[in-house]
Amino acid sequence: MVLSCQNIGKMFAEKTILKGVSFHVEDYDKVAVVGINGAGKTTLLKVIVGELAADEGEAVLSKGKTLGYLAQTGAVDGNHTIYEELLSVKAGLIQLEKQLREAELKMKNAGETELDRLLEGYARLTHDYEFAGGYAYRSELVGVLKGLGFAETEFDKVVDKLSGGQKTRVALGKLLLEKPDLVILDEPTNHLDMSSIRWLETYLLNYRGAVIIVSHDRYFLDRIANKVVELDNGRGTVFGGNYSDYAGKKEQLRAAEWKAYWNQQQEIKHQEAVIAKLRSFNREKTVKRADSREKMLHKIEVLERPVEQNSDIHMELNPSCISGNDVLSATGLSKAFGSLTLFQDVALEIKRGEHVAVIGDNGSGKTTLLKILNGVLPADRGSFTLGTNVNIGYYDQEHHVLDLAKSLFDEISDAYPAMNNTEIRNVLAAFLFTGDDVFKKIGDLSGGERGRVSLAKLMLSEANFLILDEPTNHLDIMSKEILEDALNRYTGTVLYVSHDRYFINRTASRILDLAGRQFVNYIGNYDYYLEKKEDLAKDVYHMPVPPEETEPESKAEYYKRKEQQSQLRKKENALKRLENQIAELEGQLAGIDSQMILPEMATNVEALVRLTAERAAIDKELAQLYENWEEAAL
Repeated sequence: MVLSCQNIGKMFAEKTILKGVSFHVEDYDKVAVVGINGAGKTTLLKVIVGELAADEGEAVLSKGKTLGYLAQTGAVDGNHTIYEELLSVKAGLIQLEKQLREAELKMKNAGETELDRLLEGYARLTHDYEFAGGYAYRSELVGVLKGLGFAETEFDKVVDKLSGGQKTRVALGKLLLEKPDLVILDEPTNHLDMSSIRWLETYLLNYRGAVIIVSHDRYFLDRIANKVVELDNGRGTVFGGNYSDYAGKKEQLRAAEWKAYWNQQQEIKHQEAVIAKLRSFNREKTVKRADSREKMLHKIEVLERPVEQNSDIHMELNPSCISGNDVLSATGLSKAFGSLTLFQDVALEIKRGEHVAVIGDNGSGKTTLLKILNGVLPADRGSFTLGTNVNIGYYDQEHHVLDLAKSLFDEISDAYPAMNNTEIRNVLAAFLFTGDDVFKKIGDLSGGERGRVSLAKLMLSEANFLILDEPTNHLDIMSKEILEDALNRYTGTVLYVSHDRYFINRTASRILDLAGRQFVNYIGNYDYYLEKKEDLAKDVYHMPVPPEETEPESKAEYYKRKEQQSQLRKKENALKRLENQIAELEGQLAGIDSQMILPEMATNVEALVRLTAERAAIDKELAQLYENWEEAAL
């Protein structure tokens, strides 16, 4: 066992956040902590790592185990470059390298007696260095940086010059390289694009340690978690399996709770009716029997009414009118910022009723496309037209549609002057703004609160074409599910950008993948997109079968096909050459290792130094070949 949490309780200003939370984490467990915003997830993590003291109970890390914690904002040294900051994790290995070099120099000039002592120390240092991954740590460091979305051209950037999200990615990279026995991550996917999230999933699935994760990314939790700890009204409940397993079991439990509650209520009413009837007979025996039944009724432990599910936000999206069948038509759209071209010559058609998700890496131009279509930014080239009776409703992740100087009440009132005070308050109450909250300035709200105001305005807009930029950011899982249900009932058209793969899976009928400055179209949800992308990769790299010809090729098509086949052969030959080079060098490494362990080598300092240098050079060349092979295989 790595961690034991026993009866943890915590209060803030007389409000109970956690009470009696108990669970344990075994070696290699991947544990998801879930609950609505404010349920106490981050508080629980802080108690576990010792940043907060529990009022009751304790969290005990097993003896000899190490722990690493990534908060939502990671701490990093601003004076380092990105590469230097991650390299600082390997300070022990760098010191070992220095000691090895020093030992090699000393052995060159040592006498026989001193040489034996130095060789013994050198062998111990070499073992420690190899055991700690000394021959591979720089390649591993580069792999982690690239996996988290940093290009090699960014490695020399100073950390202080990075955005908050980039700093958090650097902190995550440091934590992964430290390899503690227990990794604790608070919203690790917030600042990652889809490819980086997929890389992190694979990394954590293969991680030789335990992981505790707080995340609203349900797709991520589905792939990672083998145990779920749910925080609800301060209490913790443990479920085996991933997020979908938990959601299914939770639904079954809720159904059982409601059934038990209503059955008990019916039994209580039945007993009360029987007691009243017995008393109405007004005879000594019947009154005694009524008293006896009443005593038994008072001894019943009355079940609490289960909390209503999805009761915090009530959302209906209703278009004011039906648009024409052709909602949006774009041709030749291009956009660049300076020398950076985001996309070019994009053609796009969206039909009525489609739910289209735009996906792609951070910085690829997804949000820019939405801003162009909503008239916030101009395109460099190309044009687009909206169809008949199309009325746009725009949700901006930066909430530019909100006036920060206005109160919540005035924001709704000014946008919809026909609404009276009661109607405005009812709408805001549906999005958890009650009492004096409605007079708060929008500029004083958190990101999540602004998101709820934007969704309230969107609900009132009665638009028939919704353009949404990261609509699930800052929403907890329950609120995401409410939005998903509202969009699935919505009869209008939706175009949105999102990194939330679970949300895309539930709401998208088509996916546009922005890659290589163009959009690739997939008719289906996220699972369909993954399946087709994988099939496409197999077709390109492993099964190069030309399409069946139904009519004669033109001369241009013939030459194009021949060129594609030629390029494919070149790619396969290049991969084969690299694989042969790798096999040859690995054979050389095995030969050097065989020589180094020979008994006569123990006193041959010159040969040992030479072989160690050869081994290091081959290792370096191998690392480059592995990288070249990975790039060639893309």
